[in-house]
Amino acid sequence: MSQQYTVNVTNNSTIFGSFCIYQSLPDISNPNIMSLAWLTKSAFPGTQLSFTWGIDYSFVWDDSGPLNVGSVFTASQSVPCDPSGSNNITLMYSNGAYNFSGLNNGGRNGTLFITGHESINPVNNAAVGIAMSGAGTFVQPAQPNMDLVFSVTPTYWITYGNYIPGQVIQISDISNAQQLTFPMGSYELDVALQRNNSWVVTSNS
Repeated sequence: MSQQYTVNVTNNSTIFGSFCIYQSLPDISNPNIMSLAWLTKSAFPGTQLSFTWGIDYSFVWDDSGPLNVGSVFTASQSVPCDPSGSNNITLMYSNGAYNFSGLNNGGRNGTLFITGHESINPVNNAAVGIAMSGAGTFVQPAQPNMDLVFSVTPTYWITYGNYIPGQVIQISDISNAQQLTFPMGSYELDVALQRNNSWVVTSNS
């Protein structure tokens, strides 16, 4: 099992809502890559909750419709992968269905690499991407003869509002996000949302 990370959250605000942890990548140059509401939990004022995850990656795809802000990505297939090992896979379309094929270690070390096979119909509204700890983090529309590369050095963020797991979010529109940084050797943070909607983050090492 991979190293587990925990974020303990206290809702000191005055409203009911959903805490959402999402990720950002420092080197995203593809405007088609979309971030997802990765981990979400609802909370009443005065309550506490916890998020726990491990850095375990997988390839995912979904064909439930076009990707727009607010739409929800629900993985139809998930294949475990490893940025330093089995990090390369192909998405194919055959007999009326999508499927991952050919997992191998052909990608550059430290990346996750997805190839869109020529069989993919560009207007079939499929999306493909990666997940961590069983939940989608980044996706983009699947296209034929197109390679998608992720450098797996994510930054974690928390925000509060109305979110559900897998929801496509526009990071640039989020105004109350707080970065979650784990100090060296620490794997647990305590986070409090205050009455004025500011954040207090402390390391629980």
